[in-house]
Amino acid sequence: MTRVLSGLLLVLIAVRAIAAEPVGAAKPVPAATPLGMVWVPGGEFWMGTEEPSMTDARPVHRVHVDGFWMDRTEVTNDDFARFAKETGHVTVAERPLDPKDFPGVPPEALVPGSIVFAPPPGDVSLANHLAWWSYVPGASWRQPEGPKSDLTGRGRHPVVHVAWEDAAAYCNWAGKRLPTEAEFERAARGGLDRKKYDWGDELRPGGKPQANTWQGRFPTQNSAEDGFTGTAPVASFPPNGFGLHDLAGNVWEWCTDWYRPDTYEKDAGASDVARNPRGPADSFDPAEPGIPKRVQRGGSYLCSDSYCSRYVPGGRGKGATDSGTTHVGFRCVRDASPALAPAAESRADHER
Repeated sequence: MTRVLSGLLLVLIAVRAIAAEPVGAAKPVPAATPLGMVWVPGGEFWMGTEEPSMTDARPVHRVHVDGFWMDRTEVTNDDFARFAKETGHVTVAERPLDPKDFPGVPPEALVPGSIVFAPPPGDVSLANHLAWWSYVPGASWRQPEGPKSDLTGRGRHPVVHVAWEDAAAYCNWAGKRLPTEAEFERAARGGLDRKKYDWGDELRPGGKPQANTWQGRFPTQNSAEDGFTGTAPVASFPPNGFGLHDLAGNVWEWCTDWYRPDTYEKDAGASDVARNPRGPADSFDPAEPGIPKRVQRGGSYLCSDSYCSRYVPGGRGKGATDSGTTHVGFRCVRDASPALAPAAESRADHER
């Protein structure tokens, strides 16, 4: 399959090639609870945010979603390792790059790898994201920072460097699927409506961090007041009102919806209440026209109120479908209807 690559990935690979030559109304809770999942009751809520900088998350509008099951936590390295071992799945980051996608780049530079965050040595312009991202050959979910890294001690950390198709393949193996954007926000709010954060209106109730985000001067200095400078083991922070962990911070999470900045305008104008919205039929990002992108939600450990505060429940993210990074992962959901989901628990459920 030909990869349609984001501008960021193209630039990072090209930069590396030059620098290193020659070298993506509530229903009752069903009786049988799938292992490792939490019931998210259906109902109406206000979707989006009034944050002035998040124009693609406006207008705030009424949405109804039916009840569904959601993984209590993000999919972990241990979870993904079982999937990869059983299926032989090779992630996008582990596959060779096609020279047709990188005209002018020397063939010896087209090695498998992924995009890795590295704090720059000094202050940089926040407008220059290339100052803290680089394409690292060999980086993948197995080696998150590149060939000199591994998963030792990180079995319960969220898997990263997964492209959208990798996440979708895992969910299919597990008898589940990725959440819609509306389902994710319904779950993230945990029954609280029109609150700034997943847990309420106060950033640190009782002075305690509620999510794994960035504290300090981004991107050079993370004071780690929450206890982490990178990803955290899943469920390191308190659950929200539905019993779900890490729907804010830690890693961005893939959704099924194609990304368009005008999605909410269309949903809000179509009816008083959008029911189970599934997103647009195609993708368009004016910043990178022609690059297919899916919605990402929840923010990550790199989110900072001084740079990117999109870990708030109404915030939206986006990512090229064929690219993963050190701060993108996922979790799965399952429909309540027996007609739309396996009646028995999947192998992944039994093993979690």
